[in-house]
This record gives sequence, C-alpha cells and structure tokens, in this order.
Amino acid sequence: MEVFKKGSNVFKILSEAISEGIVIVNKSQTIVATNMAANALFGYSEEELKGQHLDILIPKKYHNNHHKHVSGFLKKSDKRQMGHGRDLYGRRKDGSQFPVEAGLNPFTVYDQDYVMALVIDISVRKKAEQELKHWASIFNESLNEIFIFDARTLLFLDVNKGAKKNIGYTIEELHKMTPVDIKPEFNKEQFLKKISPLLEGREEKLKFNSIHQRKDGSTYPVEIHLQKSVHENSETLVAIILDITEQEEYTQKLENTVAKRTRQLEEALTKEKELGELKTKFLSLVSHEFKTPLSGILTSATLAGKYEKEEQQDKREKHLKTIQGKVKYLNNIINDFLSIERLESGKVNYKYSNFPLSKVINEVIYDANMLLKEAQNIEYPENIDAVFLDFDEKILELVLTNLINNAIKYSSEDSTIYLTANEKNNRLTITVSDEGIGIPEAEQKYVFNRYFRAENALLNQGTGIGLNIVKTHLENLGGSITFTSVENKGTTFTVEIPMKTT
Repeated sequence: MEVFKKGSNVFKILSEAISEGIVIVNKSQTIVATNMAANALFGYSEEELKGQHLDILIPKKYHNNHHKHVSGFLKKSDKRQMGHGRDLYGRRKDGSQFPVEAGLNPFTVYDQDYVMALVIDISVRKKAEQELKHWASIFNESLNEIFIFDARTLLFLDVNKGAKKNIGYTIEELHKMTPVDIKPEFNKEQFLKKISPLLEGREEKLKFNSIHQRKDGSTYPVEIHLQKSVHENSETLVAIILDITEQEEYTQKLENTVAKRTRQLEEALTKEKELGELKTKFLSLVSHEFKTPLSGILTSATLAGKYEKEEQQDKREKHLKTIQGKVKYLNNIINDFLSIERLESGKVNYKYSNFPLSKVINEVIYDANMLLKEAQNIEYPENIDAVFLDFDEKILELVLTNLINNAIKYSSEDSTIYLTANEKNNRLTITVSDEGIGIPEAEQKYVFNRYFRAENALLNQGTGIGLNIVKTHLENLGGSITFTSVENKGTTFTVEIPMKTT
C-alpha cells in the first residue's frame, strides 16, 4: 500500500490530472488509494476512504451482486467496462445515491494485485435517457397515427403503433412505401405540390384533410398535421394523423339533428322572422363554441412544438395543459349534444346504485378546483359523511358539475361558491349558491330552455343546453331543480332528489 501513499509523487501527479474519479482496491476489495475527483464525487476526504471496504461507496442493496461481479472480474483480470448492460449506482457520504459508469483496470505492483476503477457520475445522461424513453413512449403509444418520412425520397422512416394498427401494413412494408401509396386522392406530383410550401420554407406547418387507404383496400377520412424536422442536414417530415371517421359521422348526425330541430321549430313557430333569428343564433353559437377552443388547441400545439430544449419543458407543459383543457371542453360540448339526442330518442338507461354523497361531491369539487379564478373558493357542505343514497351516481355528478362550473364561470375573482346538503323525509336537498352576475328577472323564465343564454352572459363560453339536460334527467328520476337569482348579487340553484328507489 506504500506505493499509493501521499508521498508517491508519480501516483499523485497522474491521478490528480484525471477528471474521472479514481478508486484503487486490493484483492480483498479494500480501498488503498483515491484521487481528488473521487473524493469530491463521493463526498469524502482522502484519508476517510483509505482502508475502508469498497462497500462504503455502494448502496447496500447492491452489495451482494457487486461482490460476485468484482470477484469474477479479478479471476479473469482483463480490462472492461463494469456492469455492462446493467445500471450501476454509487453512494455518497450523506447516503444519497447516484448513477455511475465505471471502467475497471487490473494491474500488479510488487507482486500485489489491484484494481483501478475510473468512476463517472452519469446523472445528467441518465435523466436525458429517461426523458428520451418517455418521449419515445409517447410517440409510440399515441392514439393518433404518426408517420415520419424522408423529405427527399418520401419513403417512410418510422411510424408509431397507432399508425401500423390502423393502416394495416408492417413497418418493413412501410419502409418501401411513401405517403402517395396510402393516399388514393394524390399522385406523386400532386402530393409534392401540396407540401411544397413546407419544403420551401414558406410555411412552418400544413394542415389539410385527405383520405387514407388501408392495406385491405378500405378507406377512412383523416386530418393531417404536417411539419418539417431538420437534423444534421437531413430533412424529414412528421405527419400527425387524426382519424376523423367518428367526427364526420358526428357532424352528419349533428347536421341531421339541427335539421330535425329546425323543422320542428318551423312547425311550432308562427312567425318566420322569429324562427330565422333563433336558427341563426343557434348555428352561430355552435360555430363559436367549436372554433374558439380549436383555435386555442392549434396555437398551443404549434407553440409546444417549438419548445424543444430541456429548460423549456415548463413552457411546453403549460401549452399541453391548455390543449388538455380545451379538448375536455370540446368533449363536454359533444357529450351535451349526444345527451340531448339520447334523451329525445328515449335511449337513456339509468343505473341505480348505493353510494355516499361525499364521494360524488369530493370528485366534483376536485375537478372544479382546476377551473377556479384568482382567489375563488368553494365552501364544502357540512355533515354529509354519513349520507348514503340510491340514485344514478353519474347523473348526480353531471348535475353538480354543471351547477358548480356555472357558478365559477359567472362569478368574479375573490368570490365564494357555497354548497349545502340536507336530508328530510327520504328526500335530499342540495343547494349551489354563488356571488356572481345573476340572471336578469325578465329572462329567468327561459333559463331551462334549450340554447338559452342570458344577455349578460353572452361573452362567456357556453351552449345553453347544460341546464336543460340537468332538468330533464332530474325529472326523469323523480327529482326537481329550481332557482332564485338577483342580478349582480348572485344565484342559488336548489336540487331535490329521492334518496331511495321506490
């Protein structure tokens, strides 16, 4: 061990000139020497490590495997990378663990065998690898189809699982194909013309609708979002494909529903002018309610794509949350329209179950908290933990979500939404009160009418069908909903439902 003492200028000069941590052990795995880089890496002084067993630098749960690994290495005595194919971890003096990479080098001095380990902290690399795996997983598991193809040859380079599943081709088959092979509407010349603004740098992103053809010959409508990516002088195109089959079917169904409602209005209304105004208002409302969140989604998606650096992930996450919120809002609108269709066709099947009231209220308030404005809060109802009822849990959740979300939407910052719940004579009464803009007295009689929006609420998002759906469901289940309101002071909605099925 003398050769490694501080007085050995050769070892000191050589070891301190190396940026990697150096740890030298003998055959019994006792530490005989370290350099400054190793001491700093593990948080020890030079003298603290000498004479200690190598286990002091290894997390306890890895001791057994490490002993076997080092013993096997000493027998073979060849230079190698330690733990190839396995994750290695070091332990600092303070007990913290960190991933390392270690190169082992055997040598002999004065007939004594030693092993020198060159140790590197790879925490940053590991984090980058984990993030890369995370994004690769997102790419592969995305429910949307993702195609990546060469900007020059147009040959597919990679596709995700969703694309392979829907299009029906294997990755080997796709490597020999181009987008033209799955787009019956385009030949190569037409397709190149279509994407030329992207290839020539005149546009950063293209969005267009097309038809895709599966391997079995069937086709389906798609919405294509296309962007160019440049890496080391290699240009690729990334296409995110949305299968809009259901969207087009829904659009057709919505159009049919609108047409049906229009015919009913034409039969019911005697004045053509009133009918025209109602129809125009409704169509304008629907267009606005879809266009606004879709524009927000497109903007956030474009901006999120620009934040590619690690330090910009918080900005990317902000835009992804915006997208999630607006998609959820669109989904709620679609669910509202589908609810109307089911209610009018008599296809609603209610499911009764026994559940605690607190479960539903907790879930609704948890979701509503994400919508609260600055300094807004929700006052939780008292004494409800022992309240159980036999009712349709999903319908009650829909009712309370609608009322609480409306209370948040139509109230200002620094306001409170109050909830109460009381049971009497096998009936449960729930109230939701706000300190919001209220409903003008002259318009209160229209509140539960479908598509109605009060004049003082037109600047807020909404379709005007939520309360109509709520009222219909409650009446179908033997319940009721009423309200009182004073303009500029607030509104209180009162829901009464049976606690047990009869």
